[in-house]
Amino acid sequence: MDNRGSETTRWWEFHHDWQESGGEVIEEITLTIYVNGVEFVSIMGTPLNQDWLAVGFLKNEGIISGLEEISELKITSEGCCIDVWLKQEVQLPDKMVITSGCGSGVTGDDLKEEREPFPVTVLMKPETLLKAFTMLQDKDSLYVKSRGVHAAGLLEVESGDLLQVAEDVGRHNTIDKLQGACLIKDIPTQGKALLSTGRISSEMLRKGAAMGCPIIASRTSPTTAAITLAREWAITLVGYARHGKLRVYCFPERLGMDEGKGE
Repeated sequence: MDNRGSETTRWWEFHHDWQESGGEVIEEITLTIYVNGVEFVSIMGTPLNQDWLAVGFLKNEGIISGLEEISELKITSEGCCIDVWLKQEVQLPDKMVITSGCGSGVTGDDLKEEREPFPVTVLMKPETLLKAFTMLQDKDSLYVKSRGVHAAGLLEVESGDLLQVAEDVGRHNTIDKLQGACLIKDIPTQGKALLSTGRISSEMLRKGAAMGCPIIASRTSPTTAAITLAREWAITLVGYARHGKLRVYCFPERLGMDEGKGE
């Protein structure tokens, strides 16, 4: 099976005249996660790193707390089903369907949950954050090959190193894949910055908070619900980080702004 995450297709272009062309287009299929033999969730996503997606989704939804709770994980030859067997019985929420388009994804968790606020200290410079976004989708990325794909990355705030990147047609899926990759590769996420190319919704902010990231940044905008949660949980929420500029919606002190000028 070709599991690159994109497919070759043909198209017609018009620029003064018509001509036939072609190239790579991002692949999207229905991915179904089974837990202990029970169908749990169907997700529209890219058939690439499905193990990252399954592990990260289960962690972010609170079904597992660590990789050691998984006894077996199998991906079908077609790449559309991920079977996860746990070492213990679990109570699963009702089946959920998550869309990869402009609408918010669905989660089994309460987005109004109470969470201990993160401590607010200076962590990094704005320039470090902006530079990281230029590395998020490099020349070897799926984005460069096919466009139409989102990415999420985990950033070490002290060194500015990009520790892990995940790509998918769905912006929600990229964060779950990132969490899964970090669990599988034993990369701690606590205290790191979470980068995303997609709009930050309340659900995406919750996933970032569950990963222990006090800084969550995007190339685009957050929603009002995400801003409200970020203020409650003391998360530095950044939007429009591109072209040498960024907007900080709350707690700019972590990026070096003088205390008292922010919140």
